[in-house]
Amino acid sequence: MKRKKVIWLSSIITTLSAITTGFGFMVTNRLMYIKKKDDHFIYDRELKAQRFDENWYNNCPKEELSIDSPNGYPIKGIFFKPLETNNTIIICHGVTENKINSVRYARMFERLGFNSFVFDHRRHGESGGKTTSYGYYEKFDIAAVVSTVKSIVGSEAVLGIHGESMGAASMILYAGLVEDGADFYIADCGFSNFSELIAQIVKKETILRTKLPVRLADFFLRLRDGYSLKSVTPKEAVKNIQSPMLFIHSMEDDFILPYMTKEMYEEKSEPKMLKLFEKGAHAQSFNQNQQEYEEIVSEFLQKYIFIRELEKEIS
Repeated sequence: MKRKKVIWLSSIITTLSAITTGFGFMVTNRLMYIKKKDDHFIYDRELKAQRFDENWYNNCPKEELSIDSPNGYPIKGIFFKPLETNNTIIICHGVTENKINSVRYARMFERLGFNSFVFDHRRHGESGGKTTSYGYYEKFDIAAVVSTVKSIVGSEAVLGIHGESMGAASMILYAGLVEDGADFYIADCGFSNFSELIAQIVKKETILRTKLPVRLADFFLRLRDGYSLKSVTPKEAVKNIQSPMLFIHSMEDDFILPYMTKEMYEEKSEPKMLKLFEKGAHAQSFNQNQQEYEEIVSEFLQKYIFIRELEKEIS
């Protein structure tokens, strides 16, 4: 009788272990291999929305670059050079997007006096890489991009980085944990804490009201992809950034909630600016508020970057 109970108990434990492991793999598969938007879909979407000017793209002086990632794969990007300047902005797209989604910002920065480098994050577009890590490995790719761009434009050029969503989080992790290597940063709708974001998504999409999915995600990400959720916490990294930063978010964003940008703004030391738009879903601040978006970026640059460059010239 006792032996039957032991076998029965052992069977239950084995079944629960199998369920837990299966659930852990399911959660981490969704994160590591998140379904990306089709490249042709992004191209057609931006073209139809008139955010992608095909004529400008085809005729703009540009150079395609392949940068070696320290993680062991190529990072594919395009250096747009419409202006006779070395001042350059690096643009980091969000998860499931690609570098074509960044061209709308390249046009804005052209009007503001910057050439631009747009690139595909790991496992996106034409770049290599097996998994998406929401900034953990991407921050080292950004360091390689910054190094390459600096070698092209020189040390006297003004260099900025613009990041949207995951691109913003990756940029902050780069600047706060690897090197504060740019003259300024613009963070649009980035998350402040990856664990909290996963918990919010689970709560929104399922009936689960437990921290178990987050704990399982953390355990299996450590096991399968070599990093913990704690190591993807931009609100901690932002404390180390000294260069000026502009934070942007839309109040209607229900995917990455606006409080996350407010948290990072509070943690960041001066100089800094914050702009919260009333209109716009996730990653739609620019699309819904183009004129005002450009105006706030221009104001930020005038206040913290161009005045500093003018002072250098005078001295």
